[in-house]
Amino acid sequence: QVQLVESGGGLVQPGGSLRLSCAASATVFTINVMGWYRQAPGKERELVATITRGGVTNYADSVKGRFIISGDVAKNTVYLQMNSLKPEDTAVYYCNVPTYVTNYWGKGTLVTVSS
Repeated sequence: QVQLVESGGGLVQPGGSLRLSCAASATVFTINVMGWYRQAPGKERELVATITRGGVTNYADSVKGRFIISGDVAKNTVYLQMNSLKPEDTAVYYCNVPTYVTNYWGKGTLVTVSS
């Protein structure tokens, strides 16, 4: 079992920035990938970004050039720096750890982009 705890959400004006954090509890297995997903009202959950233990990153096209994923997967921590935020970025953001058996999810943190 892995517990993921997100923090850093909130209300921000368009064009502003927010930094999300996620910490995973200690595990008996090695975490190789950590990521962020988001789910907007009435929409399906979608990938935002992932980072591997080796530092390889992957981004959704909608956030490339604006969001930066970072962290130390070996230490079970990941961050998401969100810049130039748009109203369409409004969503609940979830931290994710994928494994061969299942996906682990945090409870989510709400990001609202509005003037």
